[in-house]
Amino acid sequence: MLTLTKSLFALMIGFIITVIFGLIMIPLLKKIKCGQNINVYVDAHRAKAGTPTMGGLIFVIPTLITVFALLITNKMEHSVNLLIILFVFVSYCGIGFLDDYISLKKNRNKGLTQFQKLILQFIVALVFYILYREFGSGDSVLRITLLNLEWDLNWFYGVLILFLLVGASNAVNLTDGLDGLAGGLSAIGFVAFGLMAWGSSWIAGYQDIGIFCFILVGCIMGFLVYNSHPAKVFMGDTGSLTLGATLATIAILTSHELSLAVIGGVFVIETLTVIIQITSVVIFKRKVFLMTPIHHHFERLGWSETDIVKLFWIVGFILCLIALIYGVWL
Repeated sequence: MLTLTKSLFALMIGFIITVIFGLIMIPLLKKIKCGQNINVYVDAHRAKAGTPTMGGLIFVIPTLITVFALLITNKMEHSVNLLIILFVFVSYCGIGFLDDYISLKKNRNKGLTQFQKLILQFIVALVFYILYREFGSGDSVLRITLLNLEWDLNWFYGVLILFLLVGASNAVNLTDGLDGLAGGLSAIGFVAFGLMAWGSSWIAGYQDIGIFCFILVGCIMGFLVYNSHPAKVFMGDTGSLTLGATLATIAILTSHELSLAVIGGVFVIETLTVIIQITSVVIFKRKVFLMTPIHHHFERLGWSETDIVKLFWIVGFILCLIALIYGVWL
């Protein structure tokens, strides 16, 4: 009960700080001309051109402030696992910020090249793996508890870490195309992982991992005050890469790697539609969807942006419930 109370308190503090911080950051982003370049292929989004991006800072900075405040006041405890989460959280924010900055400087929707992103992500994954092996649990076993299967991946577990970090961060990035969509789905996902972390008592600092998840949920909710339709700010790669990589990190540390695919099921579907579309165009010279990621397909069918977001949130919520049933009870 104490951990739940701490988590709810942390969620509330994160929310309040983020809402206040947003009132400061959004005018600042406008002042320094951080306007988003909108994809010309989405006609309904033309009116969004010039909306400030890099809004991920609005929830990243309050999350760090809240975590450090709770650490200083001994409401949270230091642990290697928390350090790993914060390292990935800050590192991917840096990668996303650099990508957004270059994109704005070049005045187009392309920042870092895919190769440059992959190199930076590889470095982060390598440091993650070293910290995990040397100071963390170092467990390299992939488990499917429902089938009572275990595989010791040894050094290949480092490759899995890279795959999950890159895959999850880019999946959230692809989903971040409608007001509040990626933020809402991420908040739902972190609630699920927070609850799973509380049930992972064999992990060092498991309670504090759960508290971190709820801090981030509160900060994302604060961000959604400004990012829900009509959005006053976009999270940009600064936010989307951070959220995706952090989801993957917590999945790895709590040994729920496979649950990530269910909790992030909407992100997975969005990514798969892009892969299917590209493959179909290259091989068969025809499109499967009107436009990808799939949220744009629904837009082309005439759905309103808010209806699409609500549907995807509901699907994400149901998938998280399924993952919790598997991850906590089975």
